[in-house]
Amino acid sequence: MKHHGSGVVLGMALAAAVGCHAASDLEPANTVAARSTADSRGWPHYGGEDAGQHAQLSDITPENVSQLELAWSHHSGDFSDGSGDWGLTSLQVTPLVDGDTLYYCTPFGRVFALNAETGEERWLFDPEVQNRRSGVYPAVCRGVALWRAAETAEAAQHCGVRILYGTRDAELIALDARSGETCGDFGDRGRVSLKEDISGAEPLVYYPTSPPWIQNDLAIIGALVPDNERKDVPSGVVRAFNIRSGRLEWAWEPVSEEYQQRHRDSRGRSRYHQGSPNVWAPIAGDPERGLIYVPTGNPAPDLFGGERDGIDAYGSSVVALDEASGTVRWHFQTVHHDVWDYDVASQPTLFTIPGVGEGRAGLAQATKMGHVFLLDRETGEPLYPVEERPVPQSGVPGEKLSPTQPFPTHPGPLHLPAKLGPEHMDGLVWLDKLACRKELARYRSEGMFTPPSLEGSVLYPSTTGGINWGGVSIDPQRGLLIVNQMHLATVVQLIPRAQYDALNPSAGYPLEHYAMRGSPYGVRRFPLFSPLGAPCNPRPWGSLMAVDLRSGDVVWTRPLGTTRGQAPWPFWFEAGSPNAGGPLSTSSGLIFIAATTDAYLRAFSSSSGELLWEYGLPYTGNATPLSYRARPGGRQFVVLAAGGHGWSEAGDAILAFALPEPPER
Repeated sequence: MKHHGSGVVLGMALAAAVGCHAASDLEPANTVAARSTADSRGWPHYGGEDAGQHAQLSDITPENVSQLELAWSHHSGDFSDGSGDWGLTSLQVTPLVDGDTLYYCTPFGRVFALNAETGEERWLFDPEVQNRRSGVYPAVCRGVALWRAAETAEAAQHCGVRILYGTRDAELIALDARSGETCGDFGDRGRVSLKEDISGAEPLVYYPTSPPWIQNDLAIIGALVPDNERKDVPSGVVRAFNIRSGRLEWAWEPVSEEYQQRHRDSRGRSRYHQGSPNVWAPIAGDPERGLIYVPTGNPAPDLFGGERDGIDAYGSSVVALDEASGTVRWHFQTVHHDVWDYDVASQPTLFTIPGVGEGRAGLAQATKMGHVFLLDRETGEPLYPVEERPVPQSGVPGEKLSPTQPFPTHPGPLHLPAKLGPEHMDGLVWLDKLACRKELARYRSEGMFTPPSLEGSVLYPSTTGGINWGGVSIDPQRGLLIVNQMHLATVVQLIPRAQYDALNPSAGYPLEHYAMRGSPYGVRRFPLFSPLGAPCNPRPWGSLMAVDLRSGDVVWTRPLGTTRGQAPWPFWFEAGSPNAGGPLSTSSGLIFIAATTDAYLRAFSSSSGELLWEYGLPYTGNATPLSYRARPGGRQFVVLAAGGHGWSEAGDAILAFALPEPPER
């Protein structure tokens, strides 16, 4: 149920794939001339078209990317370092582009419309939400959504094109895309409360962090709930609202009919079940098939499931809902009886590629474990075999573990090694490694699904991933899956209730305590670090890789990020770094990604992984880039939000990069 991606800092003193082509193979010699009259191409959804985080643009190439320059920047002023009453902010937004206008939201819920070619402000909407401090979670808004009326005449009217998004006050707001004014016919003067029928939804406990998914005339949205704090968190219900009126069209709660029958009378006045899996990550959909794809979390209180009684039947899954009714058409569970907080954190990614799954319409679901499941979009059946493999048992008293877990075979698990042993221990110097070996020996370390224990269990990858909310990018021309991962081990230790309640702990880095109220245990969680503050697990601590979707093989992998800025010289290594944010691929054979603690935006070759360009950012760029051409014949832009993520200085920069303007003739 973790909603904020990577929340642990790096605590230091701190050959081509099958079907791949080089850029020269894809582009004829007269491409530049042809581009001068190329059509505009926007960024219509959070993940672009098909949620694939891929831009069908090729003006910026491996040959000219080194010429990229900052074209414009925008600063909202809407950020906080956490020292005052407002709490910490994290700028994780991926803007949208429609025509020549770019739209984005700030962590405190303001929405800006900018000229997509110059960065000039066109309008600003301030929802005036409650933005006071809220526990350990930074304020986040990952994006807004856009709807356009199907009829041209209606689209030309006021609110014929709408911006919709959720706020920290748990409201769904509809704005006129041209003026920024609220749409008076939507709910109550442009606002719909998302707290209706939601028990336990105190301020800043229940609210969306990801944009709604827009399909036809529906806005489908979930919400964040607290991790590890209590058993009776608000329901994880997903709801579809009519975009014109704000009327609730349907609601789907991630619990089975059997569970509903057994607990029919336990809800009191509440319409929904508290503690059910929630949906905080971005949703996707397929209008042609009338399906909505929902990534679910695990039930509260996350790390102990002995009393769930089947509430997790749809937990840690990707679920296909019928667009018209919200009923389940199929679901695929990525973790059975999840007691690790391995909820599905990233948007389902759609693809159709000849030679992949016999060319069937597919869906790729990436997970925190570094697993990527390739599924039939229509049925949910795996395109390639998925194996149920035995996993470690013997959890705490009262726990009921699943004896097996699903493992993909094409591609196989991408987060390695599968089990941490003394031979894997790392550090900055030899004595550091020796200390890590001694520390590892204190805990259970039996592989990825080692259950939480009283003595402490090594969780590798940690609850931050693997692959988190940044998701993956799919390059359909080359048949490549682009993946960035975090590689960080943590220790999870359950503490019996009476013992925990006597601790009077204070939460915070590096030692996190969570009460898990309503369960027999509290929990202590902390990173497995060396005395000098380096991760004990092997390098790279962050990685970028390309996977051939046709063969399932890894084409290349490389460290992502350096220790610069997190460790003193001479401990500056290309060791990879903790990262949060996703990759963008382009048709010309480029990968753009920031995400790292060393505050760079980088461009890599899709075919080789070679670093081709990098730009030092004013703040870490913990968001996913986008790319667009705002007008026919205009320049291709790459845009990134850079504003920190808890481990770094908070900021507010929206940065747009482009090739230099051609000289006037």
